Amino acid sequence: MLAGALSPETLDALVKDAQANGGSLGVQELLNQMTKAVLERALETEMTHHLGYEKGDPAGAGTGNSRNGRSAKTVSTVHGPVELDVPRDRNGAFEPAIVPKRSRRLGSIDEAILSLYSRGMTTRDIEAHLKEIYGIDASRELISNITDVVTDEITLWQNRPVDEVYPIVYVDGIRIKVKDKGVVTTKTAYLALGVDVDGRKHALGCWIQDVEAAKFWHKVLTDLRNRGLRDILIACCDGLTGLPDAIRAVFPDTVVQTCVVHVIRNAMRFVSYGDRKKVAAGMRAIYTAPTLEAAEIAFKDFDKQFGTQYPAAVEVWRHAWADFTPFLDYPPELRRVVYTTNLIENINFQLRKLTKNRGHFDSDAAAMKLLYLGLRNITSHRGGPSGTGTWGWKQALNTLVVLFPGRIPLS
Repeated sequence: MLAGALSPETLDALVKDAQANGGSLGVQELLNQMTKAVLERALETEMTHHLGYEKGDPAGAGTGNSRNGRSAKTVSTVHGPVELDVPRDRNGAFEPAIVPKRSRRLGSIDEAILSLYSRGMTTRDIEAHLKEIYGIDASRELISNITDVVTDEITLWQNRPVDEVYPIVYVDGIRIKVKDKGVVTTKTAYLALGVDVDGRKHALGCWIQDVEAAKFWHKVLTDLRNRGLRDILIACCDGLTGLPDAIRAVFPDTVVQTCVVHVIRNAMRFVSYGDRKKVAAGMRAIYTAPTLEAAEIAFKDFDKQFGTQYPAAVEVWRHAWADFTPFLDYPPELRRVVYTTNLIENINFQLRKLTKNRGHFDSDAAAMKLLYLGLRNITSHRGGPSGTGTWGWKQALNTLVVLFPGRIPLS
């Protein structure tokens, strides 16, 4: 809009003069001066609206209030610190909106800090960045206070209503270090991701916990039920302790499907590098079997071939068998979307990149703040707060409608 108000010739002259007086620094100073001029003009306009008459207008006589000089104030902007002359009124009732009282930063600075923080930069890094790029002195305490504004937003997000039905829900977690009672301990941030009937992905919630237990998972699932969730068709997870039992207790009709990729990875931990190819081929015969009966035969062959040399790998499959077998009843188009929790692991991978810069978090709240901002930033690239990308969902949904008749609301 400013470019439209000034002719190209005027802008060229301003830039040329600024470059002659200091190169890029001169241009920066020009931006500061223009920002100052625009803000002070806006403040004068607000004062006129507040008093009800223009400066010097005789109509203001006897109104009981009038202009009372100016006060100096420095505010931080994306163009650097700007010194303003803020108009005052005699009654002290003037409350400017564009540069509020006691405010030392314009909103864009707060947004820049939140954006940098959500991308994993530490408060120390942000402090240095603001000083280097904008010439702004912002303490780490100030940066922390600015990022704390999302606390209420997190509470609302954690308690917001959810859909009544999610055909598939994925659950997985990442490990983080958090100071608890003066001691740094390892905890896990668990994320639940629901896929709705249109194929959109929704982060249903994030919970930080130091131990896995049925009681914890029962509370998580009860919270989701209290927020409106009534049915989950398939819950895909990595054999988290207590989770399958808690799902069956709160949502008794839900099919619990263990992540096949995690079973393979867990089994491979007990296999020497030189034997991995042939062991992987043996496992492939199990999870690609067309029927349960064929999978049982493949598992017996796998046990016979590798049971003596790698009993722990065989035991991984035996332990996961009950929660693996539902997968075998599904046609290929549905197997593709439930055989792994990779959908949620992709998000967790991005969250790990945010948390790796920190040795530890000072509290669960500090960890949740970064994770929430990270989730908000990640999902914003998917078309909205819940994400709108679909992934060949139509075929899978048609199969789910047949396998779970009457449980999917269709428009």
